[in-house]
Amino acid sequence: MGLTDFTDQIARGVGNVAGAVTRPLTAPFSDPVIRLGVTGLSRAGKTVFITSLVANLMNRGRMPQLRAAANGAIQTAYLQPQPDDTLPRFDYETYLGNLTGQDPHWPEGTRHISELRLSLRVQPSGMLAGLQGPRTVHLDIVDYPGEWLLDLALLDQDFATWSRAALARAPGRPKGDAYLAALDAADPAQKLQEPTARTLADAYTAHLQAARAAGYSDCTPGRFLLPGDLAGSPVLTFAPLPDGVAPRGSLAREFERRFESYKRHVVRPFFRDHFAKIDRQVVLVDVLGAINAGPRALDDLRSAMADILTAFNPGRNSFISRIFNGRRVERILFAATKADHLHHTQHPQLTAITQALLRDAQDRADFAGARTEAMSIAALRTTVEQTVDHDGGTLDVVRGRLLDSGKEAAFYPGLLPTDPAHLLSPARSGAENWGEGDYKVMRFAPSHLTLKPGEGPPHIRLDKAAEFLIGDRL
Repeated sequence: MGLTDFTDQIARGVGNVAGAVTRPLTAPFSDPVIRLGVTGLSRAGKTVFITSLVANLMNRGRMPQLRAAANGAIQTAYLQPQPDDTLPRFDYETYLGNLTGQDPHWPEGTRHISELRLSLRVQPSGMLAGLQGPRTVHLDIVDYPGEWLLDLALLDQDFATWSRAALARAPGRPKGDAYLAALDAADPAQKLQEPTARTLADAYTAHLQAARAAGYSDCTPGRFLLPGDLAGSPVLTFAPLPDGVAPRGSLAREFERRFESYKRHVVRPFFRDHFAKIDRQVVLVDVLGAINAGPRALDDLRSAMADILTAFNPGRNSFISRIFNGRRVERILFAATKADHLHHTQHPQLTAITQALLRDAQDRADFAGARTEAMSIAALRTTVEQTVDHDGGTLDVVRGRLLDSGKEAAFYPGLLPTDPAHLLSPARSGAENWGEGDYKVMRFAPSHLTLKPGEGPPHIRLDKAAEFLIGDRL
């Protein structure tokens, strides 16, 4: 154990003891709190999910599959100041205005961690319901980028192991060859020169950004994509290098040091201070986007989901075991978003593919200890369904407002296979394309809404997702 790890444990131990001493005696009878983590991989729709979930919990007319809403147990819901004053507040009001205003548009994506507290006044049900008055359940929603979650796998790797994996992925991804060319022009064994280090870090970052834009999911380190106030700092100025000698003062030795510093000062504090406190978790996944990007992108998504599940299996890594301190996330939902891009007749196929990806991830991660579920959802429905005449037959399509032009258009994305193996097999084998299959994704803008009193924004199975995530606690 290193000195830093040891002092971290001491600090946490002192904090735990202090909390036990100062916690009021009434704590066991205080209002229950559910900490719901919301994350997702690139363009999965975290901001829209949280905004629509909160709006539909406050106005529950579209939530029949959330039992506490359907039977009237939830009497009211209201926003309160969040418990953590050090985190930015999730800007719910602005995002809801973006989605439901006169000129609806998608809000900006998640770039940092944020939090929102929604309090639900709930009447208990069951045999003792008549003897108990309403109680308040606080739902603390923690929003954070999915790229940060993937960084957990780095804690189990040294610089050489991570470098080998990153360099092996590069040739098959956008701008990967450009990074390898920049690497060929450098000598890692030579004395560190900051301009050379910056050139390599910039080339690798450009490769990660291009790969993410092309639909790839496993793009670590995550803060290279969302640097925030760390942009330009030495902790983000490194890149993978081939195996070789690393003399003292060399570029290779310094990159190894900075990699370890990234884990120590960026990755570990996030998991220790925020992630380890989460009770329930939803991971939003753009499965349709990965399918559209091709077999390699879908296989990369499969691998990324396995790495994500590793984050919920604290027995694998001693550091992870310490930050969880015996706790486990109780429920994890993997939700394939953008179900409104498909006619409802294809939703079972999308769900089956997501379940297959999750099942494979569970096997690879050797995961156990929490309930997991996969489903297809649309947190905000942007389309309507139609059946049109086509080549002497009929075709089930969706119609919506195109993001780029603003015009209404009908769209047929292709027919997803009923057997997920028809996609997963070519993905595992590294196929270049789907062969006979042709799957497309259209970019739709939010539709103009006219909401009735008591109704939240339209969605697909958001109420079912809420029932799985928090229904048992209501």
